[in-house]
Amino acid sequence: MEGEGSKENAELVTEMVEVIEKVGSYVGFRMTQRKECLNLVRRLKLLVPLLEEIRELDSDDALSCLLNLKNALFAAKKLLKSCNSGSKIYLALESEAVRRRFHGVYEKLNQALNEMPYKKLGISEEVREQAELMHTQLNRAKRRTETQDMELAMDMMVVFSKNDDRSADGAIIERLAKKLDLHTVADLKTETVAIKKLVKARSVHNPETVQQVEDLLEKFKQIVGIEESGILDYSVSSTSLERSKSLLIPHEFLCPITLEIMTDPVIIATGQTYERQSIQKWLNSGRKTCPKTGQTLNHLILAPNFALHNLILQWCEKNNFDLPIKDACDGPDPSSFALIEEISSLIQNLYSSQVDVKREAIFRIRTISKENPDSRVLIADGGGIPPLVRLLSNKDFEIQEHTVTALLNLSLDEANKRLIAGEGAIPSIIEVLQNGTEEARENSAAALFSLSILDENKVLVGSLNGIPPLVDLLCTGTTRGKKDAATALFNLVLNPANKSRAVKAGIIPALLRLLEDKNLSMVDEALSILLLITSHPEGRNEIGKLSVIQNLVEIVRDGTPKNKECATAVLLELGSNSSSCLLAALQYGVYDYLIEITRSGTSRAQRKANSLLHLMSKCEHIPFVSPKS
Repeated sequence: MEGEGSKENAELVTEMVEVIEKVGSYVGFRMTQRKECLNLVRRLKLLVPLLEEIRELDSDDALSCLLNLKNALFAAKKLLKSCNSGSKIYLALESEAVRRRFHGVYEKLNQALNEMPYKKLGISEEVREQAELMHTQLNRAKRRTETQDMELAMDMMVVFSKNDDRSADGAIIERLAKKLDLHTVADLKTETVAIKKLVKARSVHNPETVQQVEDLLEKFKQIVGIEESGILDYSVSSTSLERSKSLLIPHEFLCPITLEIMTDPVIIATGQTYERQSIQKWLNSGRKTCPKTGQTLNHLILAPNFALHNLILQWCEKNNFDLPIKDACDGPDPSSFALIEEISSLIQNLYSSQVDVKREAIFRIRTISKENPDSRVLIADGGGIPPLVRLLSNKDFEIQEHTVTALLNLSLDEANKRLIAGEGAIPSIIEVLQNGTEEARENSAAALFSLSILDENKVLVGSLNGIPPLVDLLCTGTTRGKKDAATALFNLVLNPANKSRAVKAGIIPALLRLLEDKNLSMVDEALSILLLITSHPEGRNEIGKLSVIQNLVEIVRDGTPKNKECATAVLLELGSNSSSCLLAALQYGVYDYLIEITRSGTSRAQRKANSLLHLMSKCEHIPFVSPKS
């Protein structure tokens, strides 16, 4: 019986198997960690049989263990990726720290395997032995300290020593270059890129370490004959750090929240200026006041303070002071100021009393939020979501349509999903779904799908009676509307309470019409939703009619491989709860079609077909069926 537990198990298992396959495809691990990496990859592959057995389980007992195992696998993937494409110099310099990261991964994997209830889950003895073998190997790996390449360690120590006369010895540099595979122009170009990524990601917290890495790279380049220098931009240069201790930064250049020099100053509603990242964190925490004055903000627009930004740049140039270089996620670069200014203006226009101005602003926000992913963050950061949500209730159908589409585009950003729902958008989106234009209804369905990616929003949409209008769109909408409704409904019925709501709303007859209408090409969508509905008693009672069984058997006979797989799974779910469904399927000739699937279907279809045949063989009302041996 494949219900909610087995579906979540299967999704997690698929994700984890993909991770193991991915790390198995890595080639060319860095010399300093190569042995450890190859051993870890080999051990991870031992997990595949265990995961394949868990894939078919209908048990919540496996779920928490799988989540822990998933976290461990992702930690392993991150580490292996670093050892596969990271800076060779940095990995050699920090070999002890990297070894501790390996031990941390071993600990996470061991903990996940220790918590796995093998007997309770019914894991086969052979697979359990493999898992125990991996467990033993991980314990041994944690205790073992790999023999260090003493020559490499000594050479690194000499090169980075400030007092050792041998530091200028070219022979040592050449030997290091060969040991680290950094002795060709191509090698050094690749290493340069790796170091730049390392610095940009801020993976190194010690500026001195970054300086050592760059210095050694420059030495390697000199051996090869490359004259390039100054390849890296540090987040804060060491000279700036030293100088800032004695240099008095003007008070007005400091953010009132962090008391650090501002790199992206913005003005809020009270006229006060803050560093963008700092004030945005303040606002995202739910506060609606000015940190300095305590005044309530009448809007959340952040307007760039170009004048102050220019003064800060002039002061830095005059005093030879290097501003911190921000990550892309910390805030916009100067080239995005024009977009920020446009968005600020558009958000202000959303409050306009002139309908044409308001309509034009909404349409422009709709357009840029579709074309530019960065704009979705900027619009939300600028306070654009609250006025858009209020405009969903506007009586102008065109404004409604543009607004719900703009919110759909904004919801594609993960953080915006909670912001939109938190502003109370879902009831208004459902209202547009019921009464809006054709395009507005379609985009409302798509917006509900996007928002319901979050589990809490699945509950909200269901409790706010959003399922009946989606079922109505599934019945009466255009082809695009039907597809939008189907994807939203699939997402929503992952929630158990929504299954009952969907059945009451008439989803079963609607899905049957999709199965029968071959011109729509929506058989896969209909079967996927049916499979979820069959895990609920009300759904099984509604589906378990002879006409439905006949449709499913016909799909098992004539459908695409994916159709056959899903239809077989639905029949298995129904048959596990009702011998009359099994008998009806046999009367429609399903037996021969199942035998054919066991020979030529997808691997999952073959497993489902064999399970269904076995189930039929155990039913006392159907003594003539023999399971496939």
